[in-house]
Amino acid sequence: MANSSSVSEFLLLAFADTRELQLLHFGLFLGIYLAALLGNGLILTAVACDHHLHTPMDFFLLNLALLDLGCISTTLPKAMANALWDTRAISYKGCAAQVFLFVFLMSAEYSLLTIMSYDRYVAICKPLHYGSLVGSRACAQMAAAAWGSGFLNAVLHTATTFSLPLCQGNAVDQFFCEIPQILKLSCSDAYLREVGALVCSVSLFFGCFVFIVLSYVLIFRAVLRMPSEQGRHKAFSTCLPHLAVVSLFVSTVMFAYLKPRSISSPSLDPLVAVLYSVVPPALNPLIYSMRNKELKDVLWKLMTRCFSEAIHFHSTSADD
Repeated sequence: MANSSSVSEFLLLAFADTRELQLLHFGLFLGIYLAALLGNGLILTAVACDHHLHTPMDFFLLNLALLDLGCISTTLPKAMANALWDTRAISYKGCAAQVFLFVFLMSAEYSLLTIMSYDRYVAICKPLHYGSLVGSRACAQMAAAAWGSGFLNAVLHTATTFSLPLCQGNAVDQFFCEIPQILKLSCSDAYLREVGALVCSVSLFFGCFVFIVLSYVLIFRAVLRMPSEQGRHKAFSTCLPHLAVVSLFVSTVMFAYLKPRSISSPSLDPLVAVLYSVVPPALNPLIYSMRNKELKDVLWKLMTRCFSEAIHFHSTSADD
């Protein structure tokens, strides 16, 4: 039987068998990837360059955009390359790197979303203490904790997963290297080592989920007690983007990992994986820019400036 030392590469799942469909998937993924790069890149530029967007929430939004860019760049480029060149192979080290980066970025993003719910709670329920509780130093420490927890979680899972002997071949039933699919290739008596790490991660996931839910229960209770309808509307507006992003992230991840085995299938699982690994990074910039007037104004100015400079460059080149 094969073990991990004899496996030099893995075979990822192909989205289609015919060349036409492979190219169609390549074009679709390329469009989504470019949209994610543009949206998150604009948010990074806007927050970094405009002093009006140097608030704690905008600082967390900058970190979220970085994580989204990293997350979608971990999975899609390899899937696009495989579709374009009609191959399924990924090296053993490449697969390990993909698992590490994906777990790291996803874990850090979830921790960051939890911190952002705390930011909204303090802003609405304890506005007089906002400056002291969510100051620049506290923001940096919380962001560092989010990135650090994601890193430690990724080290734990990657080391444990790739120390398991592989006895079931090297074909991964997913378009990127995913821990549950790699565990299916391990020996039946060895994967229990990873189960302990998974239990820790699931406990942490639900702990953060409970924290987010409690934060919003307190937020909604405080908002409903506000005497002014305009004040209630403004408070809800500041929470809606974060609530939408959290709902999209949590619902897709929970459906992917907690769905009944009866509805699991080789054709459904890749689509579900796209929902939680590809769709949120592409939609998050749109969600935040739609509800944040200041951010929307800055993004519009940036796009207008870029468009004007592109037209000026084109006209100058044509004259030359």
